[in-house]
Amino acid sequence: MRRLGGRGLLLGLAAAAAAAAARWLGWWSDRAGLRLFVPEELARYRGGPGAPGLYLALLGRVYDVSPGRRHYEPGAHYSGFAGRDASRAFVTGDYSEAGLVDDVSDLSFSEVLTLQNWLSFYEKNYELVGRVIGRFYGEDGLPTPTLTRVEAVMARGAEAGQRALQEKQKFPPCNAEWSSGRGSRLWCSTESGGVSRDWVGVPRKLYRPGAKEPHCVCVRTTGPPSDQAPGLTAHANRGDLDNPGLGEYAGCPPLAVACSFPLF
Repeated sequence: MRRLGGRGLLLGLAAAAAAAAARWLGWWSDRAGLRLFVPEELARYRGGPGAPGLYLALLGRVYDVSPGRRHYEPGAHYSGFAGRDASRAFVTGDYSEAGLVDDVSDLSFSEVLTLQNWLSFYEKNYELVGRVIGRFYGEDGLPTPTLTRVEAVMARGAEAGQRALQEKQKFPPCNAEWSSGRGSRLWCSTESGGVSRDWVGVPRKLYRPGAKEPHCVCVRTTGPPSDQAPGLTAHANRGDLDNPGLGEYAGCPPLAVACSFPLF
């Protein structure tokens, strides 16, 4: 089978990431037959004797967690999540009554993305059975402005993840090793950084906005730049070497696939 290299691999992975983001955003679309709960009704679903079921809610979405009963039933470690929306506690780890609440208004960007990961987990492992009327859904079952704001943060996270994937394919991390006797060594291979490709590349410093220190990445040395507009054929045949965010390692030949920095 022909290996997909360089630009083809990058475009393929970007398309896959975009498709995954689209599937995630589709979770929020209306689904026929979903039940609406008021919080008092959902509180009955805590899995104890006589309870009608074992449910929990996350960002207003109610899941049947009966298959994971040993985690959520009365007396279990996560029993506090049952019968309520305790979205905040998924991030904070505060399992007190004061912490088992659905207020996520002051969570940071990264904390909201953690909620997105939890949402992925429940979508994959448990059945969605309804929505809670309150902070995230109105009496009509439609998203509230609060949920819309959370969605926007998650969409930004999906876009950021896609950009990070694209950058990793463009600039795979170097291999690195250090020893007290030989010093440090950086080198590139067709598998470095966990990115399989049909080129090796050379080590370069990549300066990211906001980062205190540059990172070692492998840079393609031939062909057109990765950001060259489609259809253009004229280029310097230097790959991504002329990217302004890159810098050379002092004492390392410009086209060497490995750089060694012995101890002095």
